[in-house]
Amino acid sequence: MINEKYADGPSLLHSLDPRLKLIITVLSAFTIAMGNNMVMLCQALVLAVILLIMAKLKFSSLLKRLLVINTFIIFIWIFIPFTYPGEVIFQIGSLSLSREGIGFALRITIRSNAIMLLVITLLSTSSISALIHAMKYLYIPAKLIYLFFFVYRYLHVIKDEFKRLHNSMLIRAFKAKTNFHTYRSYAYLIAVLLIRSYDRSKQVYEAMLCRGFKGKFYMIDNFSMNRKDFIFSAASLISIIWLIALERGWVII
Repeated sequence: MINEKYADGPSLLHSLDPRLKLIITVLSAFTIAMGNNMVMLCQALVLAVILLIMAKLKFSSLLKRLLVINTFIIFIWIFIPFTYPGEVIFQIGSLSLSREGIGFALRITIRSNAIMLLVITLLSTSSISALIHAMKYLYIPAKLIYLFFFVYRYLHVIKDEFKRLHNSMLIRAFKAKTNFHTYRSYAYLIAVLLIRSYDRSKQVYEAMLCRGFKGKFYMIDNFSMNRKDFIFSAASLISIIWLIALERGWVII
């Protein structure tokens, strides 16, 4: 079952045009991803937090999503500060902690969390169907839209199938260990999952053909922008231009 826990809400971001949110998300994420100026990245993170407050999302469930990306960032902090060349500020044996390495890891941390917060607050506050319709209106290729929809829709089905197969292994007294039997068992599990996913895809396609599917989804919803959409888009563009100016050094703080 698809869980869109953030799609419904009373905030301003929930009522914005999905086409507008897609455009702003792409522009903002690209600007932040290309940035290296620490002042710019910190201000981008502040703006993302402001959007988060405006969206009125539950911090507890949001923290779980941020924990996923920050788990990988922990490994960056373990390796990069000790391997990045630069001014050494601390040394243990052959390991040297560089100032530039700390700055590089810090920029990655801020950049990743800012982009993640932007994606959650802007895109998760719209339903998947609304985002699909918005992509159609923005002239994104239809095949990419269908691919996105079916991947999102059936990842949950594959996840449930994986849990069912894994539970059946546990019922049969399977215990994961560091040995050949464990590796072979998981290989069989993945193989069976791929085979059943292929069979499920054929069943879904045949069911769609029985319902008259001819390779095209018809969009019946029409979007319209109002005053608050124009105000938010103007404020967003000003913020993006401000971040670019900080990155380029046009503004010194």
